[in-house]
Amino acid sequence: MAKTRNGVIAALDIGTSKVVCFVARVDGQGLRVVGIGHQPSQGMRSGNIVDMEAATRAISSAVSTAEEMCGEHVREVIVGVSGGSAASHNQSLDVAIGHHEIGERDVRRVQTHIHLPAETADRDIIHSEAIGYSVDGTPVRDARGMFGERLGVDVHLVTAASGAMRNLQVCVRRAHLEIAERVVAAHASGLSSLVSDERDLGVTLIDMGGGTTSIAVFYEGHLVHVDTIPVGGEHVTRDIARGLSTPLAHADRMKTQIGRAVAKPNDEYDIIDVPLIGEEDRTRPNHIPRSILVGIIRPRIEETFELVRNRLEASGVDKLAGGRAVIVGGACQLDGVPEVAAAILNKKVRIGGPLRLAGLADSTGGPAFSAAAGLLAFAMHHHAAAQAQPVTTEAPSGRIGRIGSWIRENF
Repeated sequence: MAKTRNGVIAALDIGTSKVVCFVARVDGQGLRVVGIGHQPSQGMRSGNIVDMEAATRAISSAVSTAEEMCGEHVREVIVGVSGGSAASHNQSLDVAIGHHEIGERDVRRVQTHIHLPAETADRDIIHSEAIGYSVDGTPVRDARGMFGERLGVDVHLVTAASGAMRNLQVCVRRAHLEIAERVVAAHASGLSSLVSDERDLGVTLIDMGGGTTSIAVFYEGHLVHVDTIPVGGEHVTRDIARGLSTPLAHADRMKTQIGRAVAKPNDEYDIIDVPLIGEEDRTRPNHIPRSILVGIIRPRIEETFELVRNRLEASGVDKLAGGRAVIVGGACQLDGVPEVAAAILNKKVRIGGPLRLAGLADSTGGPAFSAAAGLLAFAMHHHAAAQAQPVTTEAPSGRIGRIGSWIRENF
Protein backbone atom coordinates (compact mmCIF):
# COMPACT_ATOMS: atom_id res chain seq x y z
CA MET A 1 0.00 0.00 0.00
CA ALA A 2 1.40 3.40 -1.01
CA LYS A 3 0.79 5.19 2.29
CA THR A 4 2.11 8.35 3.88
CA ARG A 5 2.80 8.48 7.59
CA ASN A 6 -0.79 9.58 8.14
CA GLY A 7 -2.19 6.51 6.37
CA VAL A 8 -3.34 7.95 3.05
CA ILE A 9 -2.96 6.14 -0.28
CA ALA A 10 -1.78 7.85 -3.48
CA ALA A 11 -2.62 6.70 -7.02
CA LEU A 12 -1.00 8.09 -10.17
CA ASP A 13 -2.50 7.43 -13.61
CA ILE A 14 -0.11 8.57 -16.37
CA GLY A 15 -1.98 8.61 -19.66
CA THR A 16 -1.43 10.04 -23.12
CA SER A 17 -3.89 12.91 -22.68
CA LYS A 18 -3.76 13.59 -18.92
CA VAL A 19 -1.96 12.77 -15.67
CA VAL A 20 -4.24 12.16 -12.67
CA CYS A 21 -3.30 11.85 -8.99
CA PHE A 22 -5.85 10.72 -6.39
CA VAL A 23 -4.99 10.77 -2.69
CA ALA A 24 -7.40 8.82 -0.47
CA ARG A 25 -7.78 8.08 3.23
CA VAL A 26 -9.32 4.96 4.75
CA ASP A 27 -12.38 5.63 6.90
CA GLY A 28 -15.09 3.47 8.44
CA GLN A 29 -16.91 3.04 5.10
CA GLY A 30 -13.81 2.39 2.98
CA LEU A 31 -11.78 4.83 0.92
CA ARG A 32 -12.53 8.53 0.66
CA VAL A 33 -10.68 10.71 -1.84
CA VAL A 34 -9.20 13.76 -0.07
CA GLY A 35 -6.86 15.09 -2.75
CA ILE A 36 -7.23 15.36 -6.53
CA GLY A 37 -4.79 16.68 -9.11
CA HIS A 38 -4.91 16.36 -12.87
CA GLN A 39 -2.93 18.02 -15.63
CA PRO A 40 -2.70 17.68 -19.42
CA SER A 41 -0.03 15.14 -20.29
CA GLN A 42 3.24 16.24 -21.78
CA GLY A 43 5.95 14.14 -23.37
CA MET A 44 3.62 11.15 -23.97
CA ARG A 45 2.67 9.31 -27.14
CA SER A 46 0.53 6.16 -27.35
CA GLY A 47 0.94 5.63 -23.60
CA ASN A 48 4.75 5.75 -23.74
CA ILE A 49 7.11 8.47 -22.56
CA VAL A 50 8.87 10.28 -25.42
CA ASP A 51 10.11 13.36 -23.52
CA MET A 52 11.42 12.64 -20.02
CA GLU A 53 11.59 16.24 -18.81
CA ALA A 54 8.11 17.17 -20.01
CA ALA A 55 6.57 13.99 -18.53
CA THR A 56 8.27 14.63 -15.18
CA ARG A 57 6.88 18.17 -15.05
CA ALA A 58 3.34 16.93 -15.70
CA ILE A 59 3.66 14.27 -12.99
CA SER A 60 5.04 16.74 -10.47
CA SER A 61 2.30 19.25 -11.22
CA ALA A 62 -0.54 16.72 -10.79
CA VAL A 63 0.88 15.33 -7.54
CA SER A 64 1.55 18.81 -6.12
CA THR A 65 -2.03 19.85 -6.79
CA ALA A 66 -3.36 16.77 -4.96
CA GLU A 67 -0.95 17.37 -2.06
CA GLU A 68 -2.10 20.97 -1.66
CA MET A 69 -5.74 19.91 -1.63
CA CYS A 70 -5.31 17.31 1.13
CA GLY A 71 -2.42 18.83 3.07
CA GLU A 72 -0.34 15.64 2.85
CA HIS A 73 3.12 14.91 1.45
CA VAL A 74 3.10 11.96 -0.96
CA ARG A 75 6.18 9.74 -1.04
CA GLU A 76 4.95 6.58 -2.75
CA VAL A 77 2.39 6.07 -5.50
CA ILE A 78 0.56 3.19 -7.14
CA VAL A 79 1.16 3.81 -10.86
CA GLY A 80 -1.15 2.95 -13.73
CA VAL A 81 0.60 1.49 -16.79
CA SER A 82 -0.94 2.41 -20.14
CA GLY A 83 2.15 1.96 -22.35
CA GLY A 84 4.68 -0.77 -22.98
CA SER A 85 2.25 -2.81 -25.11
CA ALA A 86 0.84 -4.75 -22.15
CA ALA A 87 0.09 -8.37 -23.03
CA SER A 88 -1.08 -11.59 -21.37
CA HIS A 89 0.69 -14.93 -20.85
CA ASN A 90 -0.83 -18.03 -19.28
CA GLN A 91 1.11 -20.83 -17.57
CA SER A 92 0.13 -24.11 -15.92
CA LEU A 93 2.38 -25.13 -13.04
CA ASP A 94 2.37 -28.45 -11.21
CA VAL A 95 4.33 -29.68 -8.15
CA ALA A 96 4.27 -32.63 -5.76
CA ILE A 97 2.92 -31.82 -2.29
CA GLY A 98 3.32 -35.16 -0.45
CA HIS A 99 -0.35 -35.74 0.40
CA HIS A 100 -0.48 -33.13 3.15
CA GLU A 101 -3.00 -30.33 3.62
CA ILE A 102 -2.50 -27.62 1.03
CA GLY A 103 -1.80 -24.21 2.53
CA GLU A 104 -0.80 -20.73 1.42
CA ARG A 105 2.87 -21.75 1.55
CA ASP A 106 2.26 -24.45 -1.10
CA VAL A 107 0.53 -22.02 -3.44
CA ARG A 108 3.37 -19.55 -3.11
CA ARG A 109 5.92 -22.32 -3.69
CA VAL A 110 4.24 -23.29 -6.96
CA GLN A 111 4.33 -19.68 -8.12
CA THR A 112 8.09 -19.52 -7.60
CA HIS A 113 8.31 -21.70 -10.73
CA ILE A 114 6.88 -18.91 -12.91
CA HIS A 115 9.11 -18.15 -15.87
CA LEU A 116 8.67 -16.08 -19.01
CA PRO A 117 9.24 -17.58 -22.47
CA ALA A 118 12.56 -16.73 -24.11
CA GLU A 119 10.88 -14.40 -26.60
CA THR A 120 9.70 -12.16 -23.74
CA ALA A 121 13.16 -11.60 -22.25
CA ASP A 122 12.83 -7.85 -22.89
CA ARG A 123 9.59 -7.57 -20.90
CA ASP A 124 8.79 -7.04 -17.21
CA ILE A 125 6.10 -8.88 -15.24
CA ILE A 126 3.54 -6.29 -14.15
CA HIS A 127 0.93 -8.62 -12.68
CA SER A 128 0.65 -12.30 -11.79
CA GLU A 129 -2.39 -14.04 -10.34
CA ALA A 130 -3.53 -17.61 -9.83
CA ILE A 131 -6.76 -18.01 -11.79
CA GLY A 132 -7.38 -21.75 -11.35
CA TYR A 133 -6.31 -24.73 -9.26
CA SER A 134 -6.30 -28.50 -9.59
CA VAL A 135 -5.60 -31.24 -7.05
CA ASP A 136 -4.45 -34.56 -8.54
CA GLY A 137 -5.77 -33.39 -11.91
CA THR A 138 -9.25 -32.42 -10.67
CA PRO A 139 -10.10 -28.70 -11.16
CA VAL A 140 -11.09 -26.97 -7.92
CA ARG A 141 -12.06 -23.41 -7.12
CA ASP A 142 -9.52 -23.03 -4.28
CA ALA A 143 -7.05 -25.76 -3.30
CA ARG A 144 -6.27 -24.43 0.18
CA GLY A 145 -7.33 -26.90 2.89
CA MET A 146 -7.51 -29.90 0.52
CA PHE A 147 -5.31 -33.01 0.45
CA GLY A 148 -3.59 -34.59 -2.52
CA GLU A 149 -0.39 -35.72 -4.18
CA ARG A 150 0.03 -32.94 -6.75
CA LEU A 151 -1.05 -29.33 -6.83
CA GLY A 152 -1.63 -27.56 -10.14
CA VAL A 153 -2.05 -23.81 -10.54
CA ASP A 154 -3.04 -21.86 -13.66
CA VAL A 155 -1.31 -18.48 -13.55
CA HIS A 156 -2.09 -15.39 -15.58
CA LEU A 157 0.81 -13.03 -16.20
CA VAL A 158 0.71 -9.51 -17.62
CA THR A 159 3.94 -8.13 -19.06
CA ALA A 160 5.08 -4.83 -20.57
CA ALA A 161 8.18 -3.71 -22.45
CA SER A 162 11.13 -3.29 -20.07
CA GLY A 163 12.35 -0.10 -21.73
CA ALA A 164 9.00 1.65 -21.35
CA MET A 165 8.75 0.56 -17.71
CA ARG A 166 12.27 1.82 -17.01
CA ASN A 167 11.43 5.22 -18.51
CA LEU A 168 8.30 5.36 -16.38
CA GLN A 169 10.25 4.57 -13.23
CA VAL A 170 12.88 7.23 -13.96
CA CYS A 171 10.26 9.94 -14.53
CA VAL A 172 8.42 9.09 -11.31
CA ARG A 173 11.67 9.15 -9.34
CA ARG A 174 12.65 12.48 -10.88
CA ALA A 175 9.39 13.78 -9.44
CA HIS A 176 10.72 12.68 -6.00
CA LEU A 177 8.34 9.72 -5.73
CA GLU A 178 8.74 5.98 -5.38
CA ILE A 179 6.61 3.36 -7.16
CA ALA A 180 4.92 1.11 -4.61
CA GLU A 181 3.09 -0.96 -7.25
CA ARG A 182 2.46 -1.00 -11.01
CA VAL A 183 -1.00 -1.87 -12.33
CA VAL A 184 -2.12 -2.11 -15.94
CA ALA A 185 -4.61 0.72 -16.52
CA ALA A 186 -7.32 -1.53 -18.01
CA HIS A 187 -7.12 -3.84 -14.99
CA ALA A 188 -7.50 -0.86 -12.66
CA SER A 189 -10.44 0.48 -14.66
CA GLY A 190 -12.18 -2.86 -14.35
CA LEU A 191 -11.76 -2.91 -10.58
CA SER A 192 -13.44 0.48 -10.25
CA SER A 193 -16.13 0.21 -12.94
CA LEU A 194 -17.39 -3.38 -12.92
CA VAL A 195 -19.86 -4.96 -10.53
CA SER A 196 -19.06 -8.39 -9.06
CA ASP A 197 -21.61 -10.24 -11.22
CA GLU A 198 -19.99 -8.88 -14.39
CA ARG A 199 -16.55 -10.05 -13.28
CA ASP A 200 -17.93 -13.50 -12.40
CA LEU A 201 -20.05 -14.15 -15.49
CA GLY A 202 -17.57 -12.74 -18.02
CA VAL A 203 -17.16 -9.21 -19.32
CA THR A 204 -14.90 -7.21 -21.61
CA LEU A 205 -13.63 -3.92 -20.22
CA ILE A 206 -12.55 -1.47 -22.94
CA ASP A 207 -10.57 1.58 -21.78
CA MET A 208 -10.53 4.18 -24.57
CA GLY A 209 -7.72 6.57 -23.75
CA GLY A 210 -6.09 9.37 -25.67
CA GLY A 211 -3.36 7.34 -27.37
CA THR A 212 -4.34 3.72 -26.73
CA THR A 213 -7.38 1.51 -26.31
CA SER A 214 -6.83 -1.19 -23.68
CA ILE A 215 -8.77 -4.43 -23.28
CA ALA A 216 -9.24 -6.41 -20.06
CA VAL A 217 -11.32 -9.60 -19.89
CA PHE A 218 -12.64 -10.76 -16.52
CA TYR A 219 -14.07 -14.23 -15.84
CA GLU A 220 -14.97 -15.98 -12.58
CA GLY A 221 -13.77 -12.96 -10.66
CA HIS A 222 -10.28 -12.94 -12.20
CA LEU A 223 -8.47 -10.94 -14.84
CA VAL A 224 -7.81 -13.51 -17.59
CA HIS A 225 -6.66 -11.43 -20.57
CA VAL A 226 -5.12 -8.04 -21.33
CA ASP A 227 -4.28 -6.42 -24.66
CA THR A 228 -3.52 -2.96 -26.02
CA ILE A 229 -4.35 -1.30 -29.33
CA PRO A 230 -2.35 1.82 -30.32
CA VAL A 231 -5.46 3.80 -31.31
CA GLY A 232 -7.28 6.33 -29.14
CA GLY A 233 -9.13 9.61 -28.94
CA GLU A 234 -6.18 11.66 -30.19
CA HIS A 235 -6.33 9.78 -33.49
CA VAL A 236 -9.92 10.98 -33.95
CA THR A 237 -8.77 14.55 -33.27
CA ARG A 238 -5.98 14.28 -35.85
CA ASP A 239 -8.37 12.79 -38.40
CA ILE A 240 -10.63 15.83 -37.99
CA ALA A 241 -7.71 18.26 -38.20
CA ARG A 242 -6.41 16.67 -41.41
CA GLY A 243 -9.79 16.14 -43.00
CA LEU A 244 -11.03 19.68 -42.39
CA SER A 245 -7.63 21.49 -42.50
CA THR A 246 -8.32 22.99 -39.08
CA PRO A 247 -5.98 23.50 -36.08
CA LEU A 248 -5.68 20.59 -33.63
CA ALA A 249 -7.10 22.64 -30.75
CA HIS A 250 -10.23 23.47 -32.71
CA ALA A 251 -10.52 19.90 -33.98
CA ASP A 252 -10.54 18.67 -30.37
CA ARG A 253 -13.25 21.18 -29.39
CA MET A 254 -15.37 20.13 -32.36
CA LYS A 255 -14.98 16.47 -31.42
CA THR A 256 -16.01 16.93 -27.79
CA GLN A 257 -18.73 19.58 -28.25
CA ILE A 258 -20.53 18.72 -31.48
CA GLY A 259 -18.96 15.49 -32.73
CA ARG A 260 -20.69 12.12 -32.74
CA ALA A 261 -20.08 8.65 -34.14
CA VAL A 262 -23.64 7.97 -35.37
CA ALA A 263 -25.30 10.06 -38.06
CA LYS A 264 -28.71 11.68 -37.56
CA PRO A 265 -31.22 12.79 -40.23
CA ASN A 266 -30.68 16.51 -39.73
CA ASP A 267 -26.85 16.38 -39.92
CA GLU A 268 -26.95 17.38 -43.58
CA TYR A 269 -28.74 20.63 -42.70
CA ASP A 270 -26.86 21.42 -39.46
CA ILE A 271 -24.15 23.85 -40.61
CA ILE A 272 -20.98 24.36 -38.54
CA ASP A 273 -18.14 26.85 -38.89
CA VAL A 274 -14.61 25.44 -39.26
CA PRO A 275 -11.59 27.80 -39.05
CA LEU A 276 -8.79 26.86 -41.45
CA ILE A 277 -5.14 26.45 -40.53
CA GLY A 278 -3.18 29.68 -40.99
CA GLU A 279 -6.21 31.97 -41.40
CA GLU A 280 -5.86 34.03 -38.24
CA ASP A 281 -7.89 37.01 -39.43
CA ARG A 282 -10.86 34.80 -40.43
CA THR A 283 -11.82 37.07 -43.33
CA ARG A 284 -13.77 34.26 -44.99
CA PRO A 285 -16.09 31.91 -43.14
CA ASN A 286 -15.79 28.20 -43.83
CA HIS A 287 -19.13 26.50 -43.35
CA ILE A 288 -19.72 22.75 -43.71
CA PRO A 289 -22.60 20.42 -42.79
CA ARG A 290 -22.16 18.38 -39.61
CA SER A 291 -22.53 15.21 -41.69
CA ILE A 292 -18.96 15.73 -42.97
CA LEU A 293 -17.65 15.81 -39.38
CA VAL A 294 -19.58 12.63 -38.52
CA GLY A 295 -18.25 11.01 -41.68
CA ILE A 296 -14.68 11.61 -40.44
CA ILE A 297 -15.28 10.42 -36.87
CA ARG A 298 -17.27 7.22 -37.48
CA PRO A 299 -14.68 5.26 -39.53
CA ARG A 300 -12.03 5.67 -36.82
CA ILE A 301 -14.43 4.55 -34.07
CA GLU A 302 -15.51 1.58 -36.18
CA GLU A 303 -11.87 0.66 -36.83
CA THR A 304 -11.13 0.77 -33.08
CA PHE A 305 -13.88 -1.70 -32.19
CA GLU A 306 -13.09 -3.92 -35.17
CA LEU A 307 -9.53 -4.18 -33.84
CA VAL A 308 -10.89 -5.00 -30.38
CA ARG A 309 -13.11 -7.73 -31.84
CA ASN A 310 -10.25 -9.19 -33.89
CA ARG A 311 -7.87 -9.21 -30.91
CA LEU A 312 -10.44 -11.00 -28.74
CA GLU A 313 -11.05 -13.64 -31.42
CA ALA A 314 -7.34 -14.16 -32.06
CA SER A 315 -6.60 -14.61 -28.35
CA GLY A 316 -9.23 -17.30 -27.93
CA VAL A 317 -10.92 -15.57 -24.98
CA ASP A 318 -13.90 -14.23 -26.90
CA LYS A 319 -16.15 -16.91 -25.34
CA LEU A 320 -14.94 -16.13 -21.82
CA ALA A 321 -15.47 -12.43 -22.51
CA GLY A 322 -19.20 -13.04 -22.38
CA GLY A 323 -21.97 -11.08 -24.04
CA ARG A 324 -21.34 -7.85 -22.18
CA ALA A 325 -18.85 -4.99 -22.60
CA VAL A 326 -18.21 -1.98 -20.40
CA ILE A 327 -16.50 1.04 -21.96
CA VAL A 328 -14.55 3.61 -19.95
CA GLY A 329 -11.94 6.28 -20.68
CA GLY A 330 -12.21 9.84 -21.93
CA ALA A 331 -12.71 8.87 -25.59
CA CYS A 332 -15.83 6.81 -24.81
CA GLN A 333 -17.79 9.96 -23.96
CA LEU A 334 -18.21 10.78 -27.64
CA ASP A 335 -21.87 10.60 -28.59
CA GLY A 336 -22.77 7.35 -30.38
CA VAL A 337 -19.79 5.25 -29.23
CA PRO A 338 -21.90 2.65 -27.32
CA GLU A 339 -24.12 2.10 -30.35
CA VAL A 340 -21.14 1.51 -32.66
CA ALA A 341 -19.51 -0.80 -30.12
CA ALA A 342 -22.68 -2.87 -29.65
CA ALA A 343 -23.09 -3.35 -33.40
CA ILE A 344 -19.50 -4.40 -34.07
CA LEU A 345 -18.82 -6.47 -30.94
CA ASN A 346 -22.31 -8.02 -30.85
CA LYS A 347 -22.51 -7.43 -27.10
CA LYS A 348 -24.61 -5.53 -24.62
CA VAL A 349 -22.68 -2.32 -23.98
CA ARG A 350 -22.76 0.24 -21.23
CA ILE A 351 -20.60 3.23 -20.30
CA GLY A 352 -18.80 2.67 -16.99
CA GLY A 353 -17.28 4.89 -14.34
CA PRO A 354 -15.90 4.77 -10.79
CA LEU A 355 -18.20 2.97 -8.36
CA ARG A 356 -18.14 2.84 -4.57
CA LEU A 357 -15.55 5.62 -4.14
CA ALA A 358 -16.51 8.55 -1.92
CA GLY A 359 -15.13 12.05 -2.28
CA LEU A 360 -15.22 12.39 -6.07
CA ALA A 361 -16.89 15.41 -7.64
CA ASP A 362 -19.00 15.07 -10.77
CA SER A 363 -16.12 16.42 -12.87
CA THR A 364 -13.74 13.69 -11.65
CA GLY A 365 -16.22 10.84 -11.21
CA GLY A 366 -16.79 10.00 -14.87
CA PRO A 367 -15.39 7.39 -17.27
CA ALA A 368 -12.16 9.37 -17.85
CA PHE A 369 -11.11 8.82 -14.22
CA SER A 370 -11.86 5.09 -13.96
CA ALA A 371 -8.21 4.03 -14.03
CA ALA A 372 -7.14 6.41 -11.25
CA ALA A 373 -10.04 5.27 -9.07
CA GLY A 374 -9.23 1.64 -9.85
CA LEU A 375 -5.67 2.03 -8.60
CA LEU A 376 -7.08 2.86 -5.18
CA ALA A 377 -9.43 -0.14 -5.40
CA PHE A 378 -6.43 -2.34 -6.25
CA ALA A 379 -4.61 -1.11 -3.14
CA MET A 380 -7.56 -1.87 -0.87
CA HIS A 381 -8.18 -5.30 -2.44
CA HIS A 382 -4.60 -6.48 -2.04
CA HIS A 383 -4.32 -5.01 1.44
CA ALA A 384 -7.43 -6.98 2.48
CA ALA A 385 -6.01 -10.15 0.88
CA ALA A 386 -2.72 -9.69 2.73
CA GLN A 387 -4.56 -9.18 6.02
CA ALA A 388 -6.51 -12.40 5.48
CA GLN A 389 -3.38 -14.52 4.95
CA PRO A 390 -1.81 -16.22 7.95
CA VAL A 391 1.17 -14.48 9.45
CA THR A 392 4.47 -16.15 8.56
CA THR A 393 7.85 -15.51 10.02
CA GLU A 394 10.87 -14.63 7.93
CA ALA A 395 12.98 -17.61 6.82
CA PRO A 396 16.23 -17.91 8.82
CA SER A 397 19.34 -16.87 6.97
CA GLY A 398 22.34 -19.10 6.37
CA ARG A 399 22.70 -22.68 5.17
CA ILE A 400 21.16 -24.28 8.28
CA GLY A 401 18.20 -21.91 8.11
CA ARG A 402 17.58 -22.70 4.45
CA ILE A 403 17.70 -26.44 5.16
CA GLY A 404 15.20 -26.05 8.01
CA SER A 405 12.92 -24.00 5.77
CA TRP A 406 13.09 -26.67 3.05
CA ILE A 407 12.22 -29.41 5.55
CA ARG A 408 9.18 -27.48 6.82
CA GLU A 409 7.93 -26.89 3.27
CA ASN A 410 8.36 -30.44 2.02
CA PHE A 411 7.54 -32.67 5.00
